Amino acid sequence: MKLVAGLGNPGPTYQGNRHNLGWWVVDRLAYDWGFGSFGTDGRALVSRGEVDGAEVLLLKPTTYMNLSGAGILPLVVRECIDVTTDLLVVVDDAALPVGRMRFRARGRAGGHNGLASVASVLGTVRYPRLRIGVGVPPEGCRLKEWVLSDMAAEDEDRILTLLPALTGAVGLWIREGIGAAMNEYNR
Repeated sequence: MKLVAGLGNPGPTYQGNRHNLGWWVVDRLAYDWGFGSFGTDGRALVSRGEVDGAEVLLLKPTTYMNLSGAGILPLVVRECIDVTTDLLVVVDDAALPVGRMRFRARGRAGGHNGLASVASVLGTVRYPRLRIGVGVPPEGCRLKEWVLSDMAAEDEDRILTLLPALTGAVGLWIREGIGAAMNEYNR
């Protein structure tokens, strides 16, 4: 089984925020793959289905970004997920230009509190992640304000245009693993 966890914050207040990009991606995956609606499973919203013969679980932690790991860990344990190969965490990245994607096999949180939470509960930084650029905060804007604000229309359009490619990218990760996804999409 593969587990794709999109990080974000629950509730309508955060829906359009840069920090909710992980949720946007997972919602699009569920739509593109015909998984159907999400249901509550502990501290997460989940949807299940099959992609190219692989069972896939899509997950949106409902614990808020800074506690994302608490929403992921119970499913990792229950489903016996090997986090080094079968977990993909999808997050926003304020160090990348808007719409740029970057797969990583492992690594530090880089200031992202959601990734720090996941690493803390898993006890390792050796889990794949897909970082999607939301742009660098403008001068005078604090990082927290930037990621918790809605995107400008132009940036949102760029992300919405990217979503089909992200479905393909995550599909490649499911079929061939993180190495193939990095080789194809990290440029």
